[in-house]
Amino acid sequence: MESVGDPRDGPSTERAFEGQPVPPWTEQVTLRAVVASVALGVALSSVMMNLVFTSGIIPSLNISAGLLGFFLLKAWTRLLDQLGSPGRPFTRQENAVVQTCVVACASMTYSGGFGSYLLAMDRKTAEKTSTGDDSSASVSEPEFGRMMAFFFLVSFVGLLAIVPMRKTMIIRHRLTFPSGSATAHLINSFHTPHGARQAKRQVSLVLRSSLASLFWSIFQWFYTGGPNCGFTSFPTFGLSAFNRGFYISLNGTYVGIGMISPHLINVSMLFGSIISWGIMWPYIRSKRGIWYDADLQETNLKSFSGYKLVAISLRTIHTVRHHQVAAETLRSFSDVDAMPRPVMSFDDRRRTQVFLREHIPSTFAISGYVVLATVSTVVIPLMYGQVRYYHVAAAYAFAPVLAFCNAYGTGVAETNFSAQYNKLVILMFASWIGIKNGGIVGSLVICGIVSSTASTASDFMSDFKTSYLTLTSPRATLVSQVIGTAMGCVVNPAVFTVFHHFYEMNPNKTYQAPLAKIYRGIAVLGAGGLELPKYCLAISATFFVLALAVCAMREVAAHGKWRAEPYIPSVTGMAVSFLLVPAVSIDMCIGSLIVFLWNRNDKLGLQVFGPVLASGLICGDGLFSIPYALLARYDVTPPICIRFLGRVQNDKLDAFLASKAKAG
Repeated sequence: MESVGDPRDGPSTERAFEGQPVPPWTEQVTLRAVVASVALGVALSSVMMNLVFTSGIIPSLNISAGLLGFFLLKAWTRLLDQLGSPGRPFTRQENAVVQTCVVACASMTYSGGFGSYLLAMDRKTAEKTSTGDDSSASVSEPEFGRMMAFFFLVSFVGLLAIVPMRKTMIIRHRLTFPSGSATAHLINSFHTPHGARQAKRQVSLVLRSSLASLFWSIFQWFYTGGPNCGFTSFPTFGLSAFNRGFYISLNGTYVGIGMISPHLINVSMLFGSIISWGIMWPYIRSKRGIWYDADLQETNLKSFSGYKLVAISLRTIHTVRHHQVAAETLRSFSDVDAMPRPVMSFDDRRRTQVFLREHIPSTFAISGYVVLATVSTVVIPLMYGQVRYYHVAAAYAFAPVLAFCNAYGTGVAETNFSAQYNKLVILMFASWIGIKNGGIVGSLVICGIVSSTASTASDFMSDFKTSYLTLTSPRATLVSQVIGTAMGCVVNPAVFTVFHHFYEMNPNKTYQAPLAKIYRGIAVLGAGGLELPKYCLAISATFFVLALAVCAMREVAAHGKWRAEPYIPSVTGMAVSFLLVPAVSIDMCIGSLIVFLWNRNDKLGLQVFGPVLASGLICGDGLFSIPYALLARYDVTPPICIRFLGRVQNDKLDAFLASKAKAG
C-alpha cells in the first residue's frame, strides 16, 4: 500500500520510495553505469559533432540522456535475469549517474567550442570568412594532442567553481532548473515501486504527454516547408504583432518550462518582451541610416547588433552585482539548516536531508580551483604563444562570477547565456592583446577558458538539481561529472579530428559552422578596435540605471512587506527576454496560466501531476530535437508550407498568379 503520512504534507513522491533504502554513493557509481555512459557518450558526441560542423543546431541532452540511460540499463538487467545471473537492482540514483556522465561528455561539443571558437582559429575558416590577416599569429590549426591537453586543463575548473554554491541555489533559493527538474521527474516516474497507484498514474501521464508533445512537434514540422511557414508562425495577435515576434507557437518545451518556473519570472519575461521587441528594437530600427550605416547588415556589430551587444554587457555587470549582494547575504548564515525558509513538505525534508548528508568541503573546491587555474596559467601560454600568463590569470579571476551568473540564469529560466559572455570576452581580450600580437587567436583561446567554466557550471548545477530530486548523492554526482568530463576530453577531440580531417581531405564536402564565422569576425573586430553605433552606450546606461532602481524597489518592498511586492517584475526575467523572441515568453505564460487554472480547481492534483505533465511536454519536444537537427543537416525539407498573408498581400498574390495563368 502507498504511504499516507501526515496529511498536512499533501501528496508525496518520496513516500512511494520509503521502503527503498538510499544506497551509499559508492554503490550509485557502478561499473555498468560507467560502461553505459561511455557507449552513450561516444554515440551522442558523434551526433552532436556532426551537427556543429553543419547546421550549428545543438539540442538539449538532459532528457534524452536520461531516457536512453534508463532503457539501456533496463535492457542490461533484464538480459542478465534471463541468463540466470541476476545482478544488483537498477535504481533511479544509478539512472541519474548515467545521465550526468553522458551529458558531461556530449555537451562538451558545445562548451568546448568545436563548432565556434576552436574552429574559428583554423586557416580554412579564416579564408572562408575573409576576415583579414591569416598569418601564423592569427591562425592556429586544431591538433588532437594540444586540444586534449587544453580541455584537461580547463574543463574541470567549472565544476570546482560552482560546487560551493550548490546549497545556495538548490536549497536556499530553490531555483527550478527546468531541464534538470524535468529529467528528475521522468526518472522518478520510471523507477517508482510497483503497486503505488499514484505512481502508475504518473507514469501514464508522463508517457501520454511525451507522446502528445512529440507528435505535435512532428505535425508542426510537416507544414514548415519554407521561411515563415507552419503553425508555429501563426499570427495569433495579427500580422503586425507577428512581425515583431508576438505570437503563440505552443512549443512543448517552453510551455513545460513555464509550468515549472515561478509566475513572476514568466510575467517579467513577457513584460520585458513588450519593452524590448515591442518598443525599443523597432524604434532603433527606425533610426537605420541615421544612428548607424544603413548599408550594414543587422548582424554587424557596428549596426543594430551593437545595441544588443552593449545591452548584454551591462546586463551582465548588473547581474554580477545583484548576485554578489545575494551571496554576501547568504554568507551571514553559518549553516544552511539555519537559513530562514518556509515550512517544508515531506519530500523537501527528505531530499534536503540526503542532499546535505554527504558534505563536499568548499575548501576542497576552492583550493582545487586555485591549483588548476595556476597550472593553466603556466601551461596554456606555452601551448598558444598568442596569450600571456596575465591574460589567462585575468580570465580565471572573473570566470567564477560569470559561471555563477550563467548557472543562476539557467536555474531561473533555463537560459544559457554563455554564448553572449563568450562574445563579450572575445571583444575585451582581442582589444587588449591587439592584432599585431595575435589578438584573434589569443582572444579565442581566452574565450575557451571562460566558455568551459561558465557552460560546465550551469550544466553541473542542473545535474545537482536532478540529483536533489532523485535522492542521488552529491558526491556521486560530482564523481560522475568528473568521469563524464574526462571522457569528453578524449572522445570529443578524437571525433572532432575525424570530422575535421574528413572535410579537409574532401574538397567537395563543405561545412557551414556558422558560429565559427561569427566568433572569428568578432575577434577581428575587437583586435582592430571596436566602433559602436550612435547613442549605444547612452541607451544601455539608461536601462542599467532603471534595472538598479527596480532591484532597489524590490528590496525595499520585501523589507517593508508591501502588498505590491509580488507585482514588481524580476530584472533577470526582463533581461532574458531582450534576447529571446517574445513567442518564448508567451508560451511560458501559457504554462503559468495552466498552473493557475489547475491550482484553482485541484491544488493537490497539481502538486502530484503538474511537474509530471511539464516533464512530459519538455521530454516529447526534446526527443524530436535530435531528428529535427539531423533533418536540417541533410537538407530534408518538409513537404508542405502553410503561410499566413495579409489581405493586401493576398490580393497581390492572386493578381500575380492570374497574370501568370494568362501568359501561359
